[in-house]
Amino acid sequence: MVFWIGLNILATEALRTLLGTDVPAWAVLLASSGPLYVVAMPLSMLAFTRVPVIRTRQYPMKAGEFIQIFVMCIPVMFLGNMIGNILSAGATDGQATNRINDVILGSDWRVNALFIGLLAPVCEEWIFRKEIISRLRRYGEKTAIIFSALAFALFHMNVFQFFYAFGLGLMFGYVYTRTSRLRYSVAMHMLINLNGSVLAPLVIQQIDPRILDGTVSEAEIMRMAEAGNMGDMGIMMLYGTVMLGLCIAGIVLLITKRKSWEFYLAPEELPAGLKIRTAYANPGVIAYLLLTVMLTGWMLFA
Repeated sequence: MVFWIGLNILATEALRTLLGTDVPAWAVLLASSGPLYVVAMPLSMLAFTRVPVIRTRQYPMKAGEFIQIFVMCIPVMFLGNMIGNILSAGATDGQATNRINDVILGSDWRVNALFIGLLAPVCEEWIFRKEIISRLRRYGEKTAIIFSALAFALFHMNVFQFFYAFGLGLMFGYVYTRTSRLRYSVAMHMLINLNGSVLAPLVIQQIDPRILDGTVSEAEIMRMAEAGNMGDMGIMMLYGTVMLGLCIAGIVLLITKRKSWEFYLAPEELPAGLKIRTAYANPGVIAYLLLTVMLTGWMLFA
């Protein structure tokens, strides 16, 4: 983590030295993602290899099961996003800005699709699901899933993203635990990231920006509507309707399927009283928690 942050800072400063303040969004993503995916994540294997992997049988996931769990992810994502936005606004008196959104909206959709929609899900699922859960599930499936989700959420170092990343981490962790195949959680992660970084921004770009920022009066909006100058509002309304429908369907599924989640006893299942102390009260995890929490706070108030 420290190594990646250091490389990120060096790469960002190098870009500012070369290009000044006019640094393109794709270069910002490259400066952040390059050191992470090419250097930091491979180096993390030095630590992971010290803990043996528990071999488990792989199971396929039926298309219907995949769709149901993916739909359940939608309300989890929206609720987590709402909590993150409310807490960020409350802690900073409404002054905090979501830098990730700024980067996404300022980037070409192809760049977002590559870095956020494709590369990020593959690398993040490999680390936080395959490498972490495969090594910790011997101590308990729930323990491994929660630990993985928390590490995943803190990794983003962003209050705006923390809660929905934690919720989605739980969902992805469950999928990986039940199948032992990375493809399913990667696919879900890709679909969600592509929606947020490509599809949603493309929809928003079709709308007159004055309508979105509230700088036009109702009378002017009516005149624009009569003249047909409001942009493709129909596309945005359709997108919003679909997402609302998926959110409602996801809530229904979460309620009706709440008793169907399966967890099995692990070979070295930790007693209830030792799970938290064993998983989190060790120097490495404490250092990770302190570092990511401090950086999350710094990112919020900086």
